[in-house]
Amino acid sequence: MHDIRLIRDDPAAFDAGLGRRGSAPLSSEILGLDTRRREIATELQVAQARRNEASRSIGQAKATKDEASAQALMAEVAAIKGRMPVLEAEEAVTAADLERRLAALPNLPAADVPEGADEEENVEVARWGTPRDFAFPTREHPDFAGPLGLDFEAAAAMSGARFAVLRGGMARLNRALGAFMLDRQTAAGYTEVVPPLLVRDAALFGTGQLPKFEEDLFRTTDGRFLIPTAEVSLTNLVREQIVEEATLPLRFTALTPCFRSEAGAAGRDTRGLIRQHQFEKVELVAIATPEQSEGEHEKMVAAAEAILRALELPYRRMLLCAGDMGFSARKTFDLEVWLPGQQRYREISSVSNCGDFQARRMEARCRVAGGKGTRFVHTLNGSGLAVGRALVAVLENYQEADGSVRIPDALRPYMGDIDRLTAGPEQA
Repeated sequence: MHDIRLIRDDPAAFDAGLGRRGSAPLSSEILGLDTRRREIATELQVAQARRNEASRSIGQAKATKDEASAQALMAEVAAIKGRMPVLEAEEAVTAADLERRLAALPNLPAADVPEGADEEENVEVARWGTPRDFAFPTREHPDFAGPLGLDFEAAAAMSGARFAVLRGGMARLNRALGAFMLDRQTAAGYTEVVPPLLVRDAALFGTGQLPKFEEDLFRTTDGRFLIPTAEVSLTNLVREQIVEEATLPLRFTALTPCFRSEAGAAGRDTRGLIRQHQFEKVELVAIATPEQSEGEHEKMVAAAEAILRALELPYRRMLLCAGDMGFSARKTFDLEVWLPGQQRYREISSVSNCGDFQARRMEARCRVAGGKGTRFVHTLNGSGLAVGRALVAVLENYQEADGSVRIPDALRPYMGDIDRLTAGPEQA
């Protein structure tokens, strides 16, 4: 959510920020609604003051037996009382319209975010690791992982497309990845949380999924939503709260199932595990002061990168351009892992600094240390990592010519020291 005062102070800068994200200038429309709302509020205050003054004058007129004045004042009070509900209704409609317009607008990009309209204009910041030189033709994971326990057909029979069943060693490898990531992130200073998977619409509004992205969510019959990411639950831990500045930053992590309808991705990544309706992810969230947020952003990116390095998976860090960032983000780094089967880098983590954008929507503040006032916190979130995509990366980077998959050294303690995933019941 945007601060209307900042729009009033510098509408040109606001429109310029929207323009960088590919949106039309809207400051004049927003300020027109804001001006009308304030005009109505002023008119209401004036009317209420005059009503009170006239009401007092009625008693004085009657005390002096000035019946004509008393009748005139009573008529005026009646007219004011009739006018005030009309003004109050107009104020409510105008305020709601203003709120709706502001809620639909994305966050503005930070000054150091590069210009650009889409992913083609993202900027590579760093690269780590060298893709393995295979002595045999590499394959994508759907083409060799079936005998290892990856079953799309059984999932499709019971649930439809974009679901998978994992069996035996494949299921164990998936569990190992999640546990390994969670252990690493808690060691990095993030507090483990087991949050709700079902949330109300207010929680999704707070983090920016509603109202714009409702079609990408699964809604239950009682009006709740399945979380598309644990970012929703973790960030809302400070919803409508005032936290002490001395307690910040707060750092949370969670391993949860996530659910997305993928309404905007029809026809994309229909094969394999890259884009599923149900998947697991280790999420990272930080609640910080404005002064801390940039440092927390770097810490969060480093925490996600540490997982890829421990698994010895080549990756690159990308700084997203203004036109490719998520709705709530003011600055985002994507980590893209090398997939030999596709012969390209694919996103495995997106780490965003949202500034005070989400905090305004959630009414999340901190009390200034040594002071009396409060201010909005900054919120950050990122994947540390997406478990399904990490599973794909391990399968493809550690595949062997005979169809087996070597287990990365870092995961072997989580796999009972199994060093290879092979077909057969012994790993079930």
